[in-house]
Order: sequence, then C-alpha cells, then structure tokens
Amino acid sequence: MPLRLRFLAVLAAVTTAAAVGVSAPAQAAVTIPAFYTPPATLPAADGALIRSEPLPLALSLPGITGTLPGTATRIMYKSTDSNGQPVAVTGAYVEPAARWAGGGARPLVVLAPGTMGQGDQCSTSLALQRGLILGTENDQLTVSIGYEVLSIYRLLAKGIAVVQTDYAGLGTTDRLHTYVNRVDEGHAVLDAARAARALPGTSITAKSLIGLYGYSQGGGAVASAAELQATYAPDVKVTATYAGAPPANLAAVTAGIDGTELAGALGWSINGFAQSDPELRSVLDRYLSDSGRTVLGRLSSMCVGDAILNFAGEHSSSWTTTGQSVTEIIAAEPLLKSFIDDQRIGTRKPAGIVRVATGTSDNLVPHRQARTMAADWCALGGKVVYAPVVLAPTISPLINHFGPLLTDQGTAVDWLGRRLAGVPAASACALLPLQP
Repeated sequence: MPLRLRFLAVLAAVTTAAAVGVSAPAQAAVTIPAFYTPPATLPAADGALIRSEPLPLALSLPGITGTLPGTATRIMYKSTDSNGQPVAVTGAYVEPAARWAGGGARPLVVLAPGTMGQGDQCSTSLALQRGLILGTENDQLTVSIGYEVLSIYRLLAKGIAVVQTDYAGLGTTDRLHTYVNRVDEGHAVLDAARAARALPGTSITAKSLIGLYGYSQGGGAVASAAELQATYAPDVKVTATYAGAPPANLAAVTAGIDGTELAGALGWSINGFAQSDPELRSVLDRYLSDSGRTVLGRLSSMCVGDAILNFAGEHSSSWTTTGQSVTEIIAAEPLLKSFIDDQRIGTRKPAGIVRVATGTSDNLVPHRQARTMAADWCALGGKVVYAPVVLAPTISPLINHFGPLLTDQGTAVDWLGRRLAGVPAASACALLPLQP
C-alpha cells in the first residue's frame, strides 16, 4: 500500500478509536509536559541544544532492524526572535530506519509545519507523539491532528533525516506563538538545522546536504529561512527548498482568509503581531471591541480544529468597534501597515534553489501573491522553479488551499530528494511569465 494510503488508514483508525473510547494517542485533558518549559537562562549560541529526550512516535511499526519509520528525539534549542532577544524553541529530530540510497552522507531536511494553531498543545512535536489531541484546554474543547506526519514520513521513507521545528512560542510555555512572523519563523528553521547537527548519536555529518520543506505557514517559514540564510546562518548551507503556498504578502493573505473557514488565523496573526511589536497594542486597543478581545483571547489557546469549529465564516469586522475589517485597519494605520510591509517575503535573494508551488485556485493564501514572490526572487537573481498546481476551484477556500498540499506533495518530496542526492536542477525563471 502506498505510504500516503497507509498513513490515512492508520490516522482513520486512530480517530475512530478515540471516538469510541478505545486506547489511542489522544488525551482526555491537555497537559503540556514539563520538557516544554524553558530554563531561566539560555545558551548564547543560536541553534545550541538546551535539552533533549526520547520521543515515542504515535504512528510507528516494527521493522527488521528497528522501529519504522525511525527513532525520534524531542529537542529544545536556542534561537533569536525578531527583536533580537533569545528564545527557546522546541521540535523533534527523527533518525530514519531506511537506508539513504542517494550517495554521500545522509541528508537533513528541516520541516516547517503548516498552521497548527496558537495553543501550546497544538505543537507538531506533541502531535508526533500523540497523533490526535482531543481534550479540553481552558474549559473548551480542543482538537489537533498531526497532519504533517504524512510529509515527514515520506521523507523518512527515502532515508532522509528530518528535524521539525515547533516555532517560537508554540509548545514552549513562556510566550505566545508569533504566528507568521517571518523573522521568528525563518530563524527557528535555520536554528533547527544547527540543533540537529549538534544532537549526539545521529548519522548527520558535516557533509550532509540540507534541504527545507514547508507548506502554507511552513511555506512562508522556509521561504523566509532561504532569504535569511546568508546573513543569519551562513554555516547552514541550504541546497534546496520546497516552499508550498507561502503567505508572502500578509496584506493579501489577510484579505483572503477573512470570512473563510480559517478566519481564526486572523486572530492568531493579530495576537502574534502584538507580541512582536508592543507599540501595535495601542493601535489595536483603539479598534477592538469587547467581543473582539474575547475572541482573540480564546483563539490564543486554540488549535486549527478548535478555530474551525468556533469561528468558521466569521468576519473580522465583527471584532471591531468601527465595523472595519483587519484589512481596512491595516490600510488606515501607518504603524500597522509598516509592520505588515516588513513581513513581506520576496525582497532578498534566496539560498540554493527553491521550488515554489501554489494552487492556481487557492483563494485562502492567494495564488497571485505566491507567484509574485517567485517572480521577485527571479528578478533578484534567485534560482527558482515555479510550479503552479492547477485544480478546479471549489466553493470552499480551505479545500482550494489544502487540495494542492496533497496533490503536489509526492512530487515535491521527490524533487527535494533528488536535489539532496546531488542531482542538479536548473532555474526555470525564464518560463515563469508563461505560467499561470
């Protein structure tokens, strides 16, 4: 059975077991393990390991020489946030059981997860352990499914080592997750590679090629990392990056998400903006209604499933005293507009070669702004392979966004695997003007 179908079958079994009360990797109540509480003092070096421990995988099978797909380790490492302050970030490293057949040292891929939420229980490293998180958080139902397992396991099946970042504030209990902050996310991705190389007992060597993989929020994170590599982490030599559906222009993405099934992501963005730049709090205070503050407070501890169940279809105009949407407020407030403009990805030449994939019918993380990012990189002399994913549009923006994730995932993993095996790929910027 193909890996994708095996994964879906196991995930369906896990979900069914939880629903009928059978033992499964789900929690009756959400408890964040003590591991996720950072120490008072952090190391000086970015990417330095703070702590690690074995991580039992929710979905694993016995193999001839060990556990498939591999052996996992939960990690906490030091990074630097967008304000230049030290921050502890968690994640997971998985040593593959499969042999690397590509020649040379086993490569490493840093996987940046798609949107998981803003509650600490939503972190991908916890999802790897529990599979399905179903319980209560702050007296409300919380639902989180580790959907990134599919892409992680596809990479592991090729013998590629994977380190996954939870991002700043997602999992760690000392701060709020700064959702779609490009610098926080880009730094977390690059420092995850450093942390993986520092982890003892792995097959990663100094000669291991490094790739980056991400879709949606993750696509933006790895795109940012590819841009920041030269100045922030020149020691992390990035060979190739897959950036799927990147939210490169947050003004366009904000307009696209408002009123959709994933409207809650607007709240995560606003919460994160206020944490990253405290000066924005006074701007938000002028516009947020009491009900809007309540919504943002609830969203700060929610996962994707919770947000869809509670806020699907809501418009941000219902959160403000003026009836203006978040998009209209960004346009009206210079401080907020400047902050959003500074989040734009596509203004710096990326490291290595980047495959940018975007669904032509994606109106949640709009196709056009992702294509613009690819074109901007080409204009800067970047090596880009632009891959529009043509699917028929549906009435659901969420399906229009996630359809390309599954449709293109196998192709994306294969493309990245070939680059890490040393097979070169030429930039295809000359073709971009001819593509949708």
